[in-house]
Amino acid sequence: MRQWLIDLRIKKDLTQSEVAKQAEIARSTYAMIESGDRNASVTVAKKISQALDFDWIIFFED
Repeated sequence: MRQWLIDLRIKKDLTQSEVAKQAEIARSTYAMIESGDRNASVTVAKKISQALDFDWIIFFED
């Protein structure tokens, strides 16, 4: 579970669907990334980070 990602989304008052639409990915893909069931590629990490305004490198830190 990527609680930090959930917290950022909630702070921006966005739904999973809204973030996914802004990032141009499927909502199910975003949900799996948020839950930790799937890892984001660099391209997708950058798109999500733009939608939520954070540094995409966070996805790849330990």
